[in-house]
Formats: sequence, C-alpha cells, structure tokens
Amino acid sequence: MKRFNHFDARSIEEAVSLLQEGGGPAYVIGGGSDLMGCLKDNLWMEYPERIVNLKTIPGLKDIREEDGALHIGALVTLTELAEAESVKATWPSLSEAARRTGSPLLRNMGTVAGNICQENRCWYYRYPDKIGGRIDCVRKGGKRCLAVPGDHRFHSIFGAVNKCIAVNPSDTAPSFVALNATIKTTKRDIPIDQFFSAEMGAQSTVLDRDEIVTEIIVPKPEAGPTSAFRKIAFRQSIDFALVNCAASLAIVDDTITSARVCLNGVHNNPRRCEATEEALMGKKLTEALAQEAGELAVADAKPLFQNGFKVQMAKTIIADTLMDCIK
Repeated sequence: MKRFNHFDARSIEEAVSLLQEGGGPAYVIGGGSDLMGCLKDNLWMEYPERIVNLKTIPGLKDIREEDGALHIGALVTLTELAEAESVKATWPSLSEAARRTGSPLLRNMGTVAGNICQENRCWYYRYPDKIGGRIDCVRKGGKRCLAVPGDHRFHSIFGAVNKCIAVNPSDTAPSFVALNATIKTTKRDIPIDQFFSAEMGAQSTVLDRDEIVTEIIVPKPEAGPTSAFRKIAFRQSIDFALVNCAASLAIVDDTITSARVCLNGVHNNPRRCEATEEALMGKKLTEALAQEAGELAVADAKPLFQNGFKVQMAKTIIADTLMDCIK
C-alpha cells in the first residue's frame, strides 16, 4: 500500500471536518473489509491521502427499537445484526441477509453501513494494479465496459448504466429495500429507493464525499414479520450472490395488502420488482401466483450470452422467497 494519514475521529463533526480538509481525497473506515482490499490493490484513480476512522466515535453501534422503528447504528457489525433477537423476531429477512453475508470472520469485521456502501463488483474494475497494471475499464476512465465483450458471467441481466454492467454485491441491500428503510446521514435522510446510484461513477450510492451514514431506520411491519431473504451463491459460506432476493408482505385475512420485492446481484443497483408487487396486490399468495410474480420480474431482462442462467435463477428465487413469507 501507499502511505496515507490515519485519523481517529472522536465525533461525527470531527470526522466530517477531516473529510472536508483540502489536500486530496479522503475515505472513512468502519470495518474496513472492503476498503483495505481497495487500498492494497491500488484500485482508485486517486489514492486517498487521509483515512478517517469511525470506530472511535461513540454511539454508532446501537440496535434499538424506538418510535415504532428499528434503528441500526452504522457501525453495527453484520454478526451483531444477524444475532439480535429483536431483528430475528420482527425483521427476519434482515437477520437472514446479514447471516448469509460473507464468512464468520468477515461478518465480525464488516459493518452494516459498509455493506450497503461497498462499490460494485467486477473483476475488470477490481483488477489489482500489482498484477500487470491497472485495467482501464469505463469506471476508471476508459471508453468501454470490458465485461461486455469479455467475461460477463456474473454481470447485469438488465443492461448497463453509463456503459457499465457491474452488479451491486450487497446482501443486506435488498432486505433494506424490501423493508422500506431510510438511510440517515450527516446531511439528510435518504429513502432507500433513492440511496443507490450507479450513475455516480465508481461509487454505488448518492453519498457526497464528505457525507457519512450514521444510522439505518427500518419501520415496523404493518401486519407482522412477513418477510424473507434468499441467496444463491457457488460457495454458500463466503461468496457474493449470483442472485439474491428479499420480500416483505403485509397480509390481512389471507389477502396481500402491500408488497415490496427486491432482487440484487442482477443489475448495477438493487432492483425493485414493481411489476411483481402490482401482481401480488389484493390476492392470496399461492404457488402459482408466486411463480407468475417471478416471471414478471424478469420480463424485461436483457441477458448477454454468458449470463442467461441468471434469468431463471431470478424467477425461481422470487417465487421461493415469496412462499417463505407465509411459512
């Protein structure tokens, strides 16, 4: 790694001030499981001059229920989220998503905020500088996405954003989308549907460079814990998802009164399945309806010749996740 200055922030205000100081780019570190890999591989066009440690700031590791919602501090680890009994009982899709992320070691290190803020995955974009030099894909200032004519087995099946077909890798993101979460930062409250943005260049969110996630707020379900999460990966214990899915339903007298369904690992941003949600409204959930919902979710898919298998995976995982909601 190259040299950089490391600062232990004692407050959110100090952390923001350190990010705003002149003299080159700066990044925050929470768990560091993604950041350290990026630093070692010299991933970015501009190497950071300052790293601001958030772990020294008190009050960012709480999980609490308040005002009818779940409040998750930005530095809560994935292990802590997965094992919290209140989360298991009322927001089971979120608990399961955290449990299925990475390996036990990575879950012990990785934070919830870090999991939703990590950059998109692509072996061309993340090719280590130390192995033959940087590959200038479109996200690094190149003229084209190298995955399109190259190896795109695990890339987007819904087309490109700014020529790039890398996918969002987060496991917790689809659960937060399905549960209609709000991301609280040092500047604003961001509805989860507006938080992810592959249009921002290398980063995968709308966060400004001096903006820090402080808390994630998840409303209590309208009609009980009817949510679920599923993930398909090669190695179940560690790999990023080929496809994952989260669903949250409100069911009154066997009738679906609200529905939110989200896929990930299939596009640059977590993908709300709005056609699926509309098809579910006002109906009783059955195997046949769940399968129809899965078909609708991929009706506008645009797979390339190497990743068409993900279309069938997406259909199946939606149907299975929906049925999990009523088990």
